[in-house]
Amino acid sequence: MATKQALAEIKRDLDAYIGKRVKLKSFKGRNRVVEREGVLERTYPSIFVIKLDEKKVERRISFSYTDVLTESVELTVCREDGEIKIAAARN
Repeated sequence: MATKQALAEIKRDLDAYIGKRVKLKSFKGRNRVVEREGVLERTYPSIFVIKLDEKKVERRISFSYTDVLTESVELTVCREDGEIKIAAARN
């Protein structure tokens, strides 16, 4: 069950990477996986927004912190010294 503390921890982790390039892997069910890249644009109390790298149209996509906690979304921050996977804290 999602606790407020775990969700707050995920938000705090993401706050540190606002403006950074991220890789997004979203599991849509029935073996459908969507992979995209973009920039972590903003975090809000319940959701975070990623600006996608699209050629024709500027597009944004949002997810809740619960999506990260339940592992229906995987986020990886791209840095010069390597990649960092954002994951829910396990107790």
